[in-house]
Amino acid sequence: MIAVTEIHVPEEAEALVLECLRRGALAQGPRVAQLEDEFAALCGVDHAVAVGNGTLALELALVVADLEPGDEVVTSPFTFVATVNAALAAGATVRFADIDPASFNIDAAAAAAAVTDRTRALVPVHLYGRPAPMDELAALADDRGLVLVEDSAQAHAAAIGGRRTGSWGLGCFSFYATKNMTTGEGGMVTTSDAGLADRMRVLRNQGMRARYQYEVVGHNWRMTDVAASIGLADLHVLDERTEARRRHAAALSERLAGIDGLVTPDPGGSDVRHVFHQYTVRVTGDARMDRDRLAAALAEQGIGSGIYYPKVAYDYDCYRSHPGVIIEPMPEAERAASEVLSLPVHPFLSDADLDRIGEAVRSLLS
Repeated sequence: MIAVTEIHVPEEAEALVLECLRRGALAQGPRVAQLEDEFAALCGVDHAVAVGNGTLALELALVVADLEPGDEVVTSPFTFVATVNAALAAGATVRFADIDPASFNIDAAAAAAAVTDRTRALVPVHLYGRPAPMDELAALADDRGLVLVEDSAQAHAAAIGGRRTGSWGLGCFSFYATKNMTTGEGGMVTTSDAGLADRMRVLRNQGMRARYQYEVVGHNWRMTDVAASIGLADLHVLDERTEARRRHAAALSERLAGIDGLVTPDPGGSDVRHVFHQYTVRVTGDARMDRDRLAAALAEQGIGSGIYYPKVAYDYDCYRSHPGVIIEPMPEAERAASEVLSLPVHPFLSDADLDRIGEAVRSLLS
């Protein structure tokens, strides 16, 4: 089976984790601080604050946004529900803006139209590894006085014009096991605002600046040194593995070109660095078979795939009935949810794997 994702822990991780175990330093400590420093440098920001997972990163960013009851957060409806859950956990009301069909990211004009007098924060999602239109969204946030929070869970080291994701606003990254970079479970918030970084470090540590010196009501949102050790090893191979993803994406697009009803990913312009957390095609109504049948047929041939995501966020009963979720039609997001299929693009594919994927899809749809 060619899996849609594979996890290969770098050899360096074994030595780093073993060192932690031998010295008995398991909880948050110097290894977390090292990961924070190196990840901040990667993103081109002054500070990075490590937490236990990517959802906590979003929650922490929205806590320091100082949302009040009734404040709205504008975000994409086509995302993993952690984006919505974090906003609701912060006490916000969620309002959606439709997506750009080419990038799957929130459309800047739709975001501008969704902003109301009650909007306090704008949360674009860099879906599948392609950066959202951050210049336009940052200008919108600045013009309307909004806190800008980047959901960068799938976009480690993605960039626009050399500027990395996580450097426009409060960047929220996930280090879940299947992400482009992992700590097993973990997350990070990036910023160049020293005051916000300080607040976040106090909040994640039970409100303590020093042991038993409580300044605010806080949380235990810390990362362990063991997790940070895995993350450091993965960070050290991130560029190499990202370039492999980008090569594989280009190779797949070449092999899948010209198939009726199949739309390959738009990587963006020459100034966009798409890092291909997923290689996501559209299977439209012009295709020989629909998306679900194609996925099943590929599985029969030993080729994995994934549907990210089969529904828009508001198309679940728990959100439809939630008083904090504003539901309006989002036709582009709904259409994407019915058409998207992610094919293997991970760094460990061989040329033979890429040939096999391309030949299988072409034979099924031609």
